[in-house]
Amino acid sequence: MTGAREQLIGLYRAATAGADVESLTAHAVASVPLERRHRVWVFAFGKAAHGMARGAVSSLQRSLADIPGGIVVAPDDGPAPYGSVTVMTGDHPVPGARSFAAATALHQVVTLKRGTDLGVVLLSGGASSLIGAPLRGLTEADLTRVCQLLLNSGLDIAAMNAVRKRFCLWAAGRMALALAPARSYCFAVSDVPGDDLATIGSGPCVPDPTRVQEVIDILQNGGLLGKLPATFHQYLTDTARGGIPETPKETHPAFAHMTARVIANNSIALGAAATAARAAGLSVEVRTEPLAGDARTAGVRLADVLLSARERAPIGTPLCVMWGGETTVALGANPPAGGRCQALALAAAKQLAEAGDRARGISLLAAGTDGRDGTTDAAGAIVDRDTWPAIRDTGINPSAALEAHDSHFALSAVNALFAPGLTGTNVMDVVIGLVGTGH
Repeated sequence: MTGAREQLIGLYRAATAGADVESLTAHAVASVPLERRHRVWVFAFGKAAHGMARGAVSSLQRSLADIPGGIVVAPDDGPAPYGSVTVMTGDHPVPGARSFAAATALHQVVTLKRGTDLGVVLLSGGASSLIGAPLRGLTEADLTRVCQLLLNSGLDIAAMNAVRKRFCLWAAGRMALALAPARSYCFAVSDVPGDDLATIGSGPCVPDPTRVQEVIDILQNGGLLGKLPATFHQYLTDTARGGIPETPKETHPAFAHMTARVIANNSIALGAAATAARAAGLSVEVRTEPLAGDARTAGVRLADVLLSARERAPIGTPLCVMWGGETTVALGANPPAGGRCQALALAAAKQLAEAGDRARGISLLAAGTDGRDGTTDAAGAIVDRDTWPAIRDTGINPSAALEAHDSHFALSAVNALFAPGLTGTNVMDVVIGLVGTGH
């Protein structure tokens, strides 16, 4: 699979390069109406924070804007994009001490702005955790516990963020409230299906469309309500009774001062990968149905699509099939290492192995565009029909690993993991399948 593996890696790199957050942000910030020497504060949160901040600063410098300060919070350290802008590292995927410190520093920076200043907020996936901090009356330890509970629950990102934004200091439009009456612009890199600004980073700059009863229903239906810390449960109860105000809604006057839009998403990444595939002489299918639902179920389904494609593809016509989106994995209290892309890849490997010769010439890459899958340092994995038996030959039971969500251990044993490092972007996951020329 060496040739196919290298080709898949090249297409993945084309996808992540296509979602070039630095240039996309520079272009977006250039559209902001500025007066000469306008004071502009720069705020960047998320996995793409460093690149977005660089793009914004370069654009602002060309406009001769005054940048009195700002803050960048990312999962990794990096140089400051400008002398007056602070850089901090937060915790991900659940908030911890560094996230709480970053949230406090953000509050200190926000208090320095004037009403006549302008704010630029740069948002990308991971922000919910990186600047995660509890509302007054809720403890940091309990917030960490709740976020871990949600992460292991199998809830999709929209449901998960609908819950955690209830309890987080900077979520659910509260950043917009803190910046008002200063005129502010939020530019977001989408890591969620539908590019919903209220879900990306838990929606710090836009109104929260959910009501508290919807949040209670999500928790109840997921079997999580009784697992909440007592103070969090009481907070929801008091809100439902009217004792605590709802999250900021669209009628709040602060939102009149905020403009928010998405500047990059999964479609941009898939488009770039498709262009690269065609340039390499491949016939390309970009599937319109989004990746969603249980990762293992999706792995079986996608493998079946590739098997069907192999049967109908003309001999001598190599085919590339692409999907984008985000699946889910329901984990227990103490899950082993792995992630949704690795679970999907392992399930696909099983399906391809069971297909035997029908799967000859088929390979599949499943990876997060941010370069990380779950809590591991791998973005995902690359598999074919030989991956499953190869795992079995090492003495590992691949069926047991798949059932126990121990995909990382199983795939690592046969060097099937793909670990490109942090990419500087985050537009959900991509799955790329190659169907070879042999029949």
